Amino acid sequence: MLEASDLSKHLTREEYVEGLLHYQLQLRELAYQLYVQKRTMVIVYEGWDAAGKGGNIKRITEKLDPRGYEVFSIAAPKGEDATHHYLWRFWRRLKPPDEKQALIFDRSWYGRVMVERIEGFCNAAEWKRAYREINEFERQLVDFGMIVVKFWIHIGPDEQLRRFEQREATPYKAWKLTDEDWRNREKWDAYAQAVNDMLLKTSTATAPWTIVEGNDKWFARVKTLRTLVEVLSSALDYSPADAKPKKQEKGKK
Repeated sequence: MLEASDLSKHLTREEYVEGLLHYQLQLRELAYQLYVQKRTMVIVYEGWDAAGKGGNIKRITEKLDPRGYEVFSIAAPKGEDATHHYLWRFWRRLKPPDEKQALIFDRSWYGRVMVERIEGFCNAAEWKRAYREINEFERQLVDFGMIVVKFWIHIGPDEQLRRFEQREATPYKAWKLTDEDWRNREKWDAYAQAVNDMLLKTSTATAPWTIVEGNDKWFARVKTLRTLVEVLSSALDYSPADAKPKKQEKGKK
């Protein structure tokens, strides 16, 4: 599945600025409809290291009411989280729509079939069983009325290396790059196989994956926003107003 992605897709700066604002404004209107209709949206972000998940999430939330969403940055389980079933720490973060209407997971329960699989943190029987467990988990969320949207931000190995080197050379970004990132890069082929298996076995009718071509960050940001607008418009049976910004005439501010 990953091999079929066209990583050459890109936007000009003008297309990016116009598309970004257009879909951000529509998403804000749809997020209010989540509140009105008492629905919850769960957004899952997965992708390669340095794929741009954080910047993408920032653009998703930029114009939303901060009272209506929460972002969960998921790392290795610690403390009480490590003593329960791997899905437990995600169950306990779910909230009713009168508290939060958008729950955004920066990394998620899919770590079971990627990092834990490749690094040996669970055995083969456990990660193979996880495909069914995850599909059932997401089906329960949808049956409860939640809207589940899943993004895999895809970049090529050359682009990842370029971003790693750029981070390493930029003082205020260097903290993002760790020894673990370099180790994971050495296992690119193994992770690519795990990702392909994940996409094939957990992209369901109720919770499909959207592969986002991410070599161009501008294209990736607009595609995720557009996808969210399309999914929410359908799920809520609501068409947001045309929020396309009007171009200013020359000489006018």
